[in-house]
Amino acid sequence: MIHRTVLVKFAETTTTEQLKEVVARFKALKNHLTGIVDLQAGLNFAEKSKEYQVVLVVRFEDKAALDAYVSNEEHQDVAAFIKEVGRVDSIGVDIEI
Repeated sequence: MIHRTVLVKFAETTTTEQLKEVVARFKALKNHLTGIVDLQAGLNFAEKSKEYQVVLVVRFEDKAALDAYVSNEEHQDVAAFIKEVGRVDSIGVDIEI
């Protein structure tokens, strides 16, 4: 099983409504992709890394499911929306569990 964690940092001009829409679009991916065991997304409320506003955590059945997710059209649409609303940076890490 593969566990992916993604933190996304947005511009100061990105609104709370846009951040909530990013979270909703992340969550909707679970309904469009195979190989996802679990998917959680939400707004970061921690003071310690508060510059990263959105967190995505996904568990995939295997590396093939992760690879399919990365190239999936719905995922690419979410990535385009994130850029559109002001993505400044993101950090993604994958571990095998």
